[in-house]
Amino acid sequence: MPNLRLADLGAEITANVRAALAEDIGSGDITAQLIPAERLARAKIITREAATICGTAWVDEVFRQLDPRVQVTWNVADGERAMQDQTLFSLEGPARALLSGERSALNFLQLLSGVATRCREYADLVEGTAVQLLDTRKTLPGLRLAQKYAVTCGGCHNHRIGLYDAFLIKENHIAACGGIAQAVASARQIAPGRPVEVEVENLEELQQALDAGADIIMLDELDHDDMRTAVTLNAGRAKLEASGGVNQTTLRAIAETGVDYISIGTLTKDVKAVDLSMRLSL
Repeated sequence: MPNLRLADLGAEITANVRAALAEDIGSGDITAQLIPAERLARAKIITREAATICGTAWVDEVFRQLDPRVQVTWNVADGERAMQDQTLFSLEGPARALLSGERSALNFLQLLSGVATRCREYADLVEGTAVQLLDTRKTLPGLRLAQKYAVTCGGCHNHRIGLYDAFLIKENHIAACGGIAQAVASARQIAPGRPVEVEVENLEELQQALDAGADIIMLDELDHDDMRTAVTLNAGRAKLEASGGVNQTTLRAIAETGVDYISIGTLTKDVKAVDLSMRLSL
């Protein structure tokens, strides 16, 4: 499946920010009202740890929606690595807007940079192999596209976006359809041209998926020897995706079996936000 591009996310970013500001500010930031409306301020945002950056467009949109007079000046771009204590961007404008937007802006930046940072760590582990690391649907509700974009900023790739853009036929689907061949045939009739992926748990099911003409076959929890055998049996007929039992210690070995993809839920589902700080000067 193609990777998300920032150019495709304009409406999504606007909606993400509108929801975040409504959640945080509600009827008004009563604490910011302690500061005179005409007071101007400057601020700089630093990262307290090394990180791969993502989320600049969400930060820009926060301050655009709050007060277009705020000037945002970036020292980094999405996908770039930042060092500990590096200034990521600076702000200049009405103090109330800077303070009201701080939390929402940093929430987006720290989360998405956390995803990008995790992905960069994993991508570096398989550098030099031909494998592509894929995300999953294990994302925060309402922020799936944002997190999947962050995955690409860290050097990994997008799997299907949702339940609508590709088939992923699993054990229960197979049982309900009466077999792998029947499930694949039905998928071709329902949505011709959509990718059809089948999850298999052993080499016998792999052969059935190959015979049925699946585009992608997910090898679920197969050991490394069986993965290598699967690559040989496949002989390039379908794309092979490894899933399950993937972590930083097993990742390289799985990549070296020759599979095309490795899908990893942890790229998005349990990410640690990057530690950021805003320093304001009036």
